[in-house]
Amino acid sequence: MAAQTNRGVPLSTLCPKYLHSNSTSHTWPFSAIAELIDNAYDPDVSAKQFWIDKTMVQGQECLSFMDNGNGLDYETMHKMLSFGYSDKTAIKGIKPIGMYGNGFKSGSMRLGKDAIVFSKSERASCVGMLSQTYLEEIGANQISVPIVCFEQRQTDKYILHLLH
Repeated sequence: MAAQTNRGVPLSTLCPKYLHSNSTSHTWPFSAIAELIDNAYDPDVSAKQFWIDKTMVQGQECLSFMDNGNGLDYETMHKMLSFGYSDKTAIKGIKPIGMYGNGFKSGSMRLGKDAIVFSKSERASCVGMLSQTYLEEIGANQISVPIVCFEQRQTDKYILHLLH
């Protein structure tokens, strides 16, 4: 049954198969990698360095992408793992590359079936997951993105956010 607004109008949903079909907009892996690098250098991220590494995890090849940018809080992580959200603006005359809210999803899913995002910002530490494997395992009929986030609200108190 479709989720409905308070007026009874069904909300649009995304089928998990969309993650793969959307990724085919990248005809080769290097354009997907470029998409992920571009995100790190948007002016609101302010990354000065970017690293790419390949490692084995339980017999599976894994790529990791890491930057030293500003990091994501709970709301920003959720938007980044959702489709079509982009509130990027120019900062000091530098325009962001991304503007449609699709690059991370298409790029990461072109490179693999699963993406786990670890982020630490000034006030929060978050982990989010965009995973075709997870969605297949739970028999999902729409895309869901599990997120766990610890936000520091005061100097000695943390708030735990769970979103699924």
